[in-house]
Amino acid sequence: MRRKNSALKASTDTLGGDGRRPLLTYIKGILASLNPTDRLIADCVLADPERVITSSIAQLKDDCGASVGAIVAFCRRVGVAGFAEFKIALARDLAQSGLPAGQGQESGTLLEKVFQVHAQSLTETLQINPPAQFEKIAQVIDKSRRVELFSIGLSYPVAHTAYCKFLLLGLQASAHFDSHIQLIAATQLEKGDVAIGISLSGTTRETVECLKVAKAKGATTIGLTNAMKSPITTYSDYCLYATPSEIKYFQAPLASRVTQLALIDALFVFLALKHKSRTAAKLQSSGEELIKRRIE
Repeated sequence: MRRKNSALKASTDTLGGDGRRPLLTYIKGILASLNPTDRLIADCVLADPERVITSSIAQLKDDCGASVGAIVAFCRRVGVAGFAEFKIALARDLAQSGLPAGQGQESGTLLEKVFQVHAQSLTETLQINPPAQFEKIAQVIDKSRRVELFSIGLSYPVAHTAYCKFLLLGLQASAHFDSHIQLIAATQLEKGDVAIGISLSGTTRETVECLKVAKAKGATTIGLTNAMKSPITTYSDYCLYATPSEIKYFQAPLASRVTQLALIDALFVFLALKHKSRTAAKLQSSGEELIKRRIE
């Protein structure tokens, strides 16, 4: 069963045979895990994808400084057979996005620019999470005995929000603030439990360690991250991916939380609709008590 889960996760970590996962979004998602040569190629593609479409492999070799063999290997690494197929996938990606090459729209007020970043981030997050994978994760959470959430720093509010929403659904969930207590909680998990680790970079030592321990104890592990092929995915039976972006970008902390929260909201709605009567009863019961706390 573990091998089956690992195979399913691995199949969602590549572009896939149908090419439905946007190529540029995928490249951004694995950027941090690339070796120096692949990074040169990826940076060149991301900087001007339209130029790459009209370039020969020799021209791309001159632009990025990598060898022809390295370029072909990079194409295969992102899920296509060769450079010709890579250019076709790239052209399809740009046509479907409707966005120009580079950083997209730059016009408008500061308020508009922030909203544009969020809107594009949400679109990309939707595109890189296959519906079948999302539903499988929701089912795993639904059938779990208990759910333990692990996260620190700016990602912790997302974990706490998930805990609150799962609580409204009647799920047995917890999200401890202290990283040492989180590790203790991980040691107490067992088969039938679910551990969810949330990390923007996918490299947060405390969160990764908690998932590693939880997995060793027999719990099913789920990673929510913005970085594909990062350390957290190594110990995750299933993964949800928020907007891929480099941590150094100013907008990354903003966009990451919005997209992470959107995925949590989607899980909440899925589970709430699956158990409509139970959810309605619990929300009514909670609402009757909470309304007493309002100031008249």
